[in-house]
Amino acid sequence: MPDASEFQTLHEVVKAARANVPDGPWDYLVGAAETETTVLRNRFAIDSLALRPRVLHDVRMIDCTSKFLGQTMRLPVFVAPMGSVQMLDASAGLGLAKGAEQFGVTSFLSSTASPGLEAVAAACKGPKIFQLYVRGDLAWVEDYVRRAIAGGFHAFCITVDTALYGRRERDVIKRFVPIARRAMTGADFQASISWDLVKWFKDKFQLPLILKGIATAEDAITAVEHGVEVIYVSNHGGRQLDQGVGSLDVLPEVLDAVRGKADVIVDGGFMRGTDVLKGIALGAKAVGLGRVCGFGLGAAGEAGVRRVLELMEIEIRTAMGLLGVTRVDQINQRHVRAAPPIRIPNTLKSAFPHLDLNEGRY
Repeated sequence: MPDASEFQTLHEVVKAARANVPDGPWDYLVGAAETETTVLRNRFAIDSLALRPRVLHDVRMIDCTSKFLGQTMRLPVFVAPMGSVQMLDASAGLGLAKGAEQFGVTSFLSSTASPGLEAVAAACKGPKIFQLYVRGDLAWVEDYVRRAIAGGFHAFCITVDTALYGRRERDVIKRFVPIARRAMTGADFQASISWDLVKWFKDKFQLPLILKGIATAEDAITAVEHGVEVIYVSNHGGRQLDQGVGSLDVLPEVLDAVRGKADVIVDGGFMRGTDVLKGIALGAKAVGLGRVCGFGLGAAGEAGVRRVLELMEIEIRTAMGLLGVTRVDQINQRHVRAAPPIRIPNTLKSAFPHLDLNEGRY
């Protein structure tokens, strides 16, 4: 693996990841459901906003820190949960958690990422949240919640947009089955969960609850009515429902519906520091980084994840200074406006236009 400290741009991280990661896992990482329209709309939504710079402000001292669920984070971002990351690097979920801990942001651990809850809890003392795919009965879920509490996870996340497993045709065409899917059981439980599960959780546990996969105002309102602390706007990176709406386009209607009664976070196509600031400007409490941290993991393990976050910090700090702000809480809707995208939306190319991954060169 390359020395992660030598990466000077996110382009270089993506290129190194492509060189290291075999075709099957690579397509799993960058691909999405069926026509891949939803994942393209994620990028289209981000690329359809432009930033509005402000000048003649003293920006010598820029503070990129923010708070989320009581935890101070070095950036207003978190490492989003990713399943089957053991295909990208042997450090897998631990590599994501350690990279985030070393840098100073919260990470989510997927229930389908190795080495598992206890191993990550023992090795990582930084802020972390456990994310569960429900594949068992209430006793099964309760076991995970209690283990997460014992392991020091400061919140619990339930993914709610996987009632049926999305058809990811890149994988199907190549007959590639991700690791987590090979051992998947309990699909009926996943298809049967309802708001009753949310009520049960809130009645039984004090641990803050996050619902991941909210993509409409209607579901956001119902979540708030059930006392959910965090609404996680996400379309699963475009991997579930094809022909969906881009996450950044959904964010305003969810924020309007929630009206401050819960924190709102978002993921879906955010690859650059300027992408993050667009999400914050529209009102997100924090922005999730999924694929781009996967690239870091594939490029150089946990050091690659940390380097992705360091490069994100450089980009965010630079953009904040050029926007004329010195704190994250100064960023608002006045810093963005609608603008036509310059490039045809693409999972990678609109964020990393200098890459030619087919040729393996810039």
